[in-house]
Parts: sequence; C-alpha cells; structure tokens
Amino acid sequence: MSTPRDCLELLQEMVRIESINATISGRAHPEAELATYLEQTAAGWGLATERLPVGEGSFNLLVYQQVDRHAPWLLMESHLDTVGVEGMIGDPFGARVEQGRLYGRGACDTKGSGAAMLWALRQYAAEGSGSNNVAILYTVDEEAHKAGVDAFVEQHLSALRWDVHGAIVGEPTMLRPVVASNGVVRWSIRTHGIAAHSSDPTRGRSAIRLMMRVMEALETRYIAQLNAAHPLTGPAQCSINIIRGGSVINIIPEECEIWLDRRVVPGENPDDVLPEVRRVLEELRRQVPDLNYSMTQPFIDWPLNPAGGEAFFPVVQGVLLGLGLSAELTGVGYGSDGSTLRVAGIPVVILGPGDIAQAHAAQEYLELDQLERAIDVYGALMRAGIGS
Repeated sequence: MSTPRDCLELLQEMVRIESINATISGRAHPEAELATYLEQTAAGWGLATERLPVGEGSFNLLVYQQVDRHAPWLLMESHLDTVGVEGMIGDPFGARVEQGRLYGRGACDTKGSGAAMLWALRQYAAEGSGSNNVAILYTVDEEAHKAGVDAFVEQHLSALRWDVHGAIVGEPTMLRPVVASNGVVRWSIRTHGIAAHSSDPTRGRSAIRLMMRVMEALETRYIAQLNAAHPLTGPAQCSINIIRGGSVINIIPEECEIWLDRRVVPGENPDDVLPEVRRVLEELRRQVPDLNYSMTQPFIDWPLNPAGGEAFFPVVQGVLLGLGLSAELTGVGYGSDGSTLRVAGIPVVILGPGDIAQAHAAQEYLELDQLERAIDVYGALMRAGIGS
C-alpha cells in the first residue's frame, strides 16, 4: 500500500481492509491487518506507535505525539472493527467516491473518525510546537464485547502514567458534542421444566408455560414500573427480544429461554438490574411454587455520565464555536467505548463525522465535507489549552 496523499486516500485504504468483528465474521483477530496498516503509516510520518495486547494475539494500537512529559494528554479513540456486510448494496469494501460521499462498511462507523484523527495528528506533529501531548487509541471489538477498551482501562492506562485531561471518542455525531449516553444490561432467563411425551402432558412440566408467567411478571411488575430518566438521553427502557423453547413437537418442553435488553440511563447503576429482576421472580415463585429458573451472567456496558466533565466540556465547546459549529451538549441512546473511559475517571466527549443513521446501514457512507471538518475540529482540539 502506498502512503496516502490526503485524508480521503487514507480513509479509502482503511475501508478496503475488511475488519468485521470476530463475533460476526468468525475470523480470529480481524482488526490486525488494519491496525498494522495504521501503525506503518503513522511510523512513516514520524509518529510514535505502540501495540497494547488484548487477550491472546489481538492488540489495540496507540499512536501518539509527546511534546513534553509534564504536558497534559488529550486522548482520542476510534474502534477498528465493523459490523457485518450482509444485505449491503454495492461492494462493501470498494471505498468508491460518488457525489461527495465515500461508500463502504466502516466509512461512517468509525473509520472516518479514525482517519481524520490520524491526519490531524500528522499535521499537529509536523508543526513542531504545541502544548499538549496527544494520543490516538485504536481499539478492537467495540461492536461486540468491548474487549479492546476494557483491556486499555484495566491493563494499560495506569502503566502509561498519563495525566489525561479528557478523551474524544470518535462516533458519528455530525460533529455535535455528545456527553451522555445510555448503558445496557443484556442477559437471559431460563425456565426449567420436566420433559414428558405429549400423549400424557400431566407427567411433565412445561418450561414454556412457566416462561409465560415469567414474561407476564416482568412486563407488569418490572418493565412497566421503570421510571428512571435523564434529560439528555430519555427514559430507561427494557424489552424481551428473543425467546427459544422446546425441541420436538411431541415432547413437553424441558427448557425455555428469553433474552432481555435493559437500557440504563446516566445515574443508574447497572449492577442493580439483575437483583431487581430477581426480586420480581422470587415474588412470582411464591405464587407459582413449581417455577424453577436461572439467569446468566449479564453483559454490562455502563452509561456515559456527564458529571465530572465540567472542566473539559468548555474546551470542546470553545473549539466548536470557533469553527462555526454547534456547541450544544447533547445525549444519545446508543453506547460506545466512551462509557468505559468515563468509568475510569476520564471526562469524555463523543464527537465525530457522519450520521448515526448511516452506521450499520445497507449503504453506509460518509459525507466528504464532514471528513474535512473533522480534521479541522480534531486539529483545533489538539492545539487547544486543555490543561489551563
């Protein structure tokens, strides 16, 4: 691959490198090729790079410019993985440019952010001045389990010994500053019955029948009673979205399983979700003595809470206002790696080019004027007085 002449060429090369999340593609370490390309490109520009291990064989990539060991750090983050390409229109990895748009999987979510960050850092380093240390963290596995950002927070951040003043997380926000987002708790509940031949149902106990009681209790005694809300992200939500039960038509079902998705607003504690649900189910068990159930360990993604960002947010707002962009702080319902960085104590603003409506879409694209504006925004943030 040749050295990109501009940010558009950089983004095109990134889109052409398939990096579908391992959970979706089944490929081991699908982000490695893209990370290696960025590593080689950044090193060719004189930027420092470091591989940060994530499990066995995978790694996040850190690209940085350190101007002074006492200077504050601005951390920028963009994930390398994408969702799948099933149902996409056109070549998902063609990176074609048409009518001011670049089309391809990941162009919007979030290779556009990653390209603009790196191009801005190249320009910042070439100036040979500046008062901030700047790092870009390219993470793996954001679209599934967030293993990349978890590893950075749990294993690498403390070892770096950086004074991180704030983080910019690249997600498609149309370059509007997002400071709050909902978290999620996902888990399954399984009811356990007794299998029997359907010629004599009395000899068995239907797990599906038990699950019907469980679902009714959840809908009326838990979901309908949720009242938490946040002014930037809206109300808490919970829904039952998958159900599986039974094996063959002539056997009373021994097991039935549902999967729940609970959206947690800033200010709520995700660790409280399953105990609250268990209280509802234990109350139901007193009414239905033959109820036997179990719950899996949940996947938890914490909400992004804006509290604690009061010193960093005005810096970002000042940059945006200076470039003639909206500086109104907003919230979103979807999650990102930003919430994990915030739990680690780093003030976070989610800010990137592109529209979230294009993420995961059949025709994913990024407006090229958004890409150019993102370079300006990220560059101005690198030069801003973040430590003042």
